[in-house]
Amino acid sequence: MTTLSVLPRKPWRPKVSRLWPEILGAFFTAFSTLAIVAVTPLKGRLGFSLTLIAMAVITSATVSWIRRDRKAALNSVSTVFVYVAAAFVIIPLASLLLEIVSKGAVGFSFGIFTKDMSLTSADSPLSEGGLLHAVIGTLYVVLLATLISTPVGFLASLYIVEVKGRFAGVVRFFVQAMSGVPSIVSGLFIYAVWMIGLGNSYNVAAGAGALAILMIPTVARTAEEVLKLIPNDLREAGLALGATQWRTVAMIILPAAKSGLVTAIILGIARVAGETAPLLLTLGGADAINLNPFEGNSSALPFYVWKNYSLGNPESIQRAWLGVFVLMIMVFIFFSLARYFGRAKGANR
Repeated sequence: MTTLSVLPRKPWRPKVSRLWPEILGAFFTAFSTLAIVAVTPLKGRLGFSLTLIAMAVITSATVSWIRRDRKAALNSVSTVFVYVAAAFVIIPLASLLLEIVSKGAVGFSFGIFTKDMSLTSADSPLSEGGLLHAVIGTLYVVLLATLISTPVGFLASLYIVEVKGRFAGVVRFFVQAMSGVPSIVSGLFIYAVWMIGLGNSYNVAAGAGALAILMIPTVARTAEEVLKLIPNDLREAGLALGATQWRTVAMIILPAAKSGLVTAIILGIARVAGETAPLLLTLGGADAINLNPFEGNSSALPFYVWKNYSLGNPESIQRAWLGVFVLMIMVFIFFSLARYFGRAKGANR
């Protein structure tokens, strides 16, 4: 008995004949853009980009109108603008990353994580010295700022969403107002209160306090939105079983929102990881390793970048680019680990 093998059809796959109008339209857009730029005063990258966008909109709308109708033409125009908007986001980001990698990876080696600048001047070759002191300072200041801001932000969001007390609106207002505070203001506040008012010296704890002021509104607002996504059925189920409100929050609501709360912490770290202005007023700066975050001047990668770039000589500027490159790698590693553990915990619930 013979069996017939039938190949499955894929109606969603467009035929080549149907793609010819789009292919011809793309070629026409490219050649017409080059022709217009060549014969008109629209020279340079800006003129080429604007001409390309205009020709892409006109060509796409014309092809869709001929093949279908007016609604299809309007849809094609909106699609082109969506791609243009995506390009305006991706191209600058890619250009920035390429610039950092091309200029910062030149002096990158594992030796820079084993030495500091205590015995090396900024104009020395990149093979001498390192930025271990700045890496340790960055880890200290970000860790302490996270330990300060995370409980405060979470408690504020719980008060707004779960407790819904009399002052919930006031707390939300101040959280939103704090999100617009310039970073230099938080540094001036810590400098005025911690150093001038209380007579303390520069240290990592002061820098962490300044960064915590910037982290709190980001953590609180993100955690508030995450808690609002938790269904009320879970709260009602916990209360129906006889649990108190805080036990319901601790045993049901927070575990259900765990991955979102991890994201809130990530966003808070992203808000302050590269801040320089508060650290200029609180860390004091140092070229040697300081393992005590509560006493003595320290450094951090943003401070290290600012200091070397302000010196102006070629070697120090190269060290500044190297600091930016290392900071980008550190932030990428932290984000990747946090997202991985956040998803893993969310999947194991």
